[in-house]
Amino acid sequence: MGTDPNRPKIAIFGIFGAGNLGNECTLQAMLYNLRRYLPAATFSCVCAGPVEIASAHHISAFPIREGRLPRSNNALVRFLAKVLVGIPLELYRWFKVLRRLAGHDMLVMTGTGMLSDLGIVPFELHYDILRWSIAAKLCRCRLLFVSVGVGPIRHPLSRFFVKAALRLADYRSCRDGFSKNYLESIGFKGRGDAVYPDLAFSLPRTMTATDSHLEKQRKVIGVGLIKHSRRRGASENDEAMYQDYLAKVAAFVGWLVERNYIVRLLVGDVVYDQRARQDLRALLERAGLSCESGKIIDDPPQSVSDLLSQLSITDIVVASRFHNVLLALLLGKPVVAISFHEKVDALMSAVGLTEFCQDIENIDLGKLTTQFATLEKNAERVTLQIQRSTQDYSKELDQQYKDILKAFRVHQLLAAEPGCQP
Repeated sequence: MGTDPNRPKIAIFGIFGAGNLGNECTLQAMLYNLRRYLPAATFSCVCAGPVEIASAHHISAFPIREGRLPRSNNALVRFLAKVLVGIPLELYRWFKVLRRLAGHDMLVMTGTGMLSDLGIVPFELHYDILRWSIAAKLCRCRLLFVSVGVGPIRHPLSRFFVKAALRLADYRSCRDGFSKNYLESIGFKGRGDAVYPDLAFSLPRTMTATDSHLEKQRKVIGVGLIKHSRRRGASENDEAMYQDYLAKVAAFVGWLVERNYIVRLLVGDVVYDQRARQDLRALLERAGLSCESGKIIDDPPQSVSDLLSQLSITDIVVASRFHNVLLALLLGKPVVAISFHEKVDALMSAVGLTEFCQDIENIDLGKLTTQFATLEKNAERVTLQIQRSTQDYSKELDQQYKDILKAFRVHQLLAAEPGCQP
């Protein structure tokens, strides 16, 4: 435990600093609210991009994993590297993790898609999550998994690592019913675990305020892009599916332009979505639609604030990335979701918009245009429905922060011994 009960030390763990704006807004929400309830606390971050996070938030930041094995195409060199470098490096990593957590009162695991195996292999992030979880218990540091999304997790080792880490937690809550049900389906019985909304719904109101009096000559439609169009794991047809997805998005953009809407292209990851942007622009230009015409706006955001500003001047959003959909809802924007994951389905269902959601692998353009027209016709009613839901989510998350910190203060009073000092 920290040496001064009036200045608790809290570490936040997640895939931050890597360009995913959804992950960044999760960190911003967590930091804002913990600072609101614990103004004397000091914070650090365990993340993918410690330099970026330290600079952006003025806190200490550390890498999730220290050091990398040398790469080689030679099988013998790789084997020798694992034996001669890998074993000492692994011991060093454990030492560094214990050293980082020494004196901390709390380690908070947040969302950031880390409890699924889409693009994640077992002995990378999932093993790291278990390593940090074990270290937290060794250091008598409270371990919390807060509003986390879970699944799908297909690899048996990933399932083992994730479930083992969750069992060590002092507190767990899932982001949606799908996550909790999925955990139960793979043998994790989290009885008593709560379901709370995604942490982004607790972003400060100053970040999500919109100018409702902004006058526009034409309606602006936000069209969100995503590079990864596959939903259920690796497939021989990934590239064909991606090209089909792009072709249908391009056709929909053309349909909007023909009807005199302005289209703003949106991304949620400033690194991985660049290919989708460039490929879509090429398709549009071949169709005679230039982004220089003023009918299509392509100005990729570099921060959460940029993305919120872009979303704020849209009238309707059609998007795939989870946090493009979520942030649009947070701003009260009617949304059609082209879903690439069960978490998007769950979010749209929770706000009563299931009829405005369809699967990214089977986009029906006729249905999409009908969904859009229906949403536009009922925009006022749908906006009020969304606003009621997001206000309720904000209140629920306020209660979660209070419950977490109430239990934390009780734990501080009961704790008598200092943390480990490796």
